[in-house]
Amino acid sequence: MRNCLYGLFVLILHFNAGAQRYQLQSPGLQLTAEIAVDQRNIRIRLTKGGEELVQLDNPGLNIRDQKVDFNNRQVKGTRRRSVNETVRPVIREKSAAYANRYNELVIDFKGGYTLALRLFNEGLAYRFLTAVKDSMVVLSEQLSLHFAEGDTARFQASESISSAYETPYETKPVSGITSGRLCNFPFLVQKSNGRFVMITESDLYNYPGLWLTGTGTGRLEVTNPAYPQGLDYSGSIYNQGQVKTRAGFIARVSGSRSFPWRIIAVADNEEALISNNMVYLLASPQAPAADFSWVKPGVVLFDWWAKNNIYGVDFKSGINTATAKYFIDFCAAHGFRYFLFDDGWCPKENILKEVPELNMPEVVAYAKTKGVGILLWVIWSSMEKQMDAAFDLYAQWGIRGIKMDFMNRDDQPMVAFYEKVARKAAEKKMLVNFHGAYKPCGLRRQYPNVLTREALIEFEYNGWTRLDNPVHHNLLPYIRMFTGPMDYIPGTMRNATRENFRTLGDYPMMEGTRAHSMALFVILNSPMTMLPDAPSDYEREKECTDFLARIPVTWDETRLLAGKIGQYTALARRNGNNWFVGAITDTLARNLELKMDFLPPGSYKITIIRDGINADKRAEDYLRTETVMEAGSTLKLDLAPGGGWVARIEPL
Repeated sequence: MRNCLYGLFVLILHFNAGAQRYQLQSPGLQLTAEIAVDQRNIRIRLTKGGEELVQLDNPGLNIRDQKVDFNNRQVKGTRRRSVNETVRPVIREKSAAYANRYNELVIDFKGGYTLALRLFNEGLAYRFLTAVKDSMVVLSEQLSLHFAEGDTARFQASESISSAYETPYETKPVSGITSGRLCNFPFLVQKSNGRFVMITESDLYNYPGLWLTGTGTGRLEVTNPAYPQGLDYSGSIYNQGQVKTRAGFIARVSGSRSFPWRIIAVADNEEALISNNMVYLLASPQAPAADFSWVKPGVVLFDWWAKNNIYGVDFKSGINTATAKYFIDFCAAHGFRYFLFDDGWCPKENILKEVPELNMPEVVAYAKTKGVGILLWVIWSSMEKQMDAAFDLYAQWGIRGIKMDFMNRDDQPMVAFYEKVARKAAEKKMLVNFHGAYKPCGLRRQYPNVLTREALIEFEYNGWTRLDNPVHHNLLPYIRMFTGPMDYIPGTMRNATRENFRTLGDYPMMEGTRAHSMALFVILNSPMTMLPDAPSDYEREKECTDFLARIPVTWDETRLLAGKIGQYTALARRNGNNWFVGAITDTLARNLELKMDFLPPGSYKITIIRDGINADKRAEDYLRTETVMEAGSTLKLDLAPGGGWVARIEPL
């Protein structure tokens, strides 16, 4: 019966002279895509239960000299297929297995191009493919997205197409996004009935990222950063390599290639945003012969703030060998896998030489005896100039990975540079963390050594703004985390109420309670999770540190137990037979009831860190409890304003 249904999923209707309509349904018949093709346009209408979710108008590319003529919309033929398989990721970011189930319609056009559409139960994806001998210049990409009156968007905006993707999320009616406003992905739309539509992309290789621009109506247009003509290497090292002038096109590409997938995901509720894996599933898989068994996710301690906040020791803290060994000893004692030298370990323009106070070979050798890996921070522009020598030297030293920073672009050369770094690091068996980076687009599937990246306002912003707050924490799981792992840096022991929070440079605190901060370790996913504080702070708070040390960073299963975007989140994750649950609220006190009916029958030991009775006044106040519970029990949570709750659940 299933195969019979699949055989019906494309229906071709003709209207007017030469006009054609196609209908594509998702495997479970939840979604329907209606594709209308005539000589002037391609239109795609995505619906669920008769409700129009979005209309895509005139998708295509403008190619110089029309080597491929996207204005020729005469259909040569169509193909279709159905896929129902299980994908097992090398790195278990949130699950040991992903269901990859979709129906596909491929339309070949006489203009020399192909439009491929895949409809999952969770959303629609489309991409273009070309197959001509010569290279091409892509002048621009085109697409209009039409939303209904009353649809509301949550998104990051930027004043410039060159961006670190670190602006706060805005909430506006789609019609209220003014003409020319630059909005990056992921872009989340909520319908008036509460249903979500997420727009993003996947399989982005050697091609610029896609952005949206407002029109002041319910229509959004797409744009891409133009190809850079000249780069600026003057001024601060942090800003070097940014674009001075741009060309009148967006990409030079091979005539035979596939272009990135454009994703329009659909979620009836917050849980469906958490469980959606389309970005990963649509990305190119790793080569069959590739071996990434050496990739080891883990917790990272790093020294950016922490090196200056050490106390109770007999050495002068800073970027030096003694401080590094102190960090390494702490990592080894608590089972934390990595220590990262952040900004300052080398002259920024020369990533081949450590500062005089630091003996890198000695430190790496010492770390090896303790079972701790060393990671290094680098500025991308220095890496670009010294890449081969740097990776050779780091391999000689025994470095386990890099954190590359300040790219702040997603034009074609920069996107290609990401892949170049990922590939070179993989050759040297090194991990990669991208900061100053655009959102994940699936690179980590082909290169599982790319464990995490930034593209968000994270903990560091507490040093100079109030933008990283409990409301923001309740947006991240549903927006940024949709695209992939994020390096938020949770688990600080410096906690503050909304009233007591202060920005404090190199010794930042976080708005939210202690339990809130620790719950973020579970809620915000990253296979390379970083801890921000100095070992001295964690030693002082041994009970909390020991709890954090037992939280994994990879997962066999993820479930949203309760959640309302921007308000509260309760997320459960399983590693082996153990479950970990994190819950947080916004600035309001909140009572939640969590049903433990997802646990297999039996008795469980549950260890909880929850808000203390005075956490509304003193954010560090918490209570640790330990008890026995039965599967199916209901847990009652009492969260303070900006509060949290985190638990480890182990079968007896």
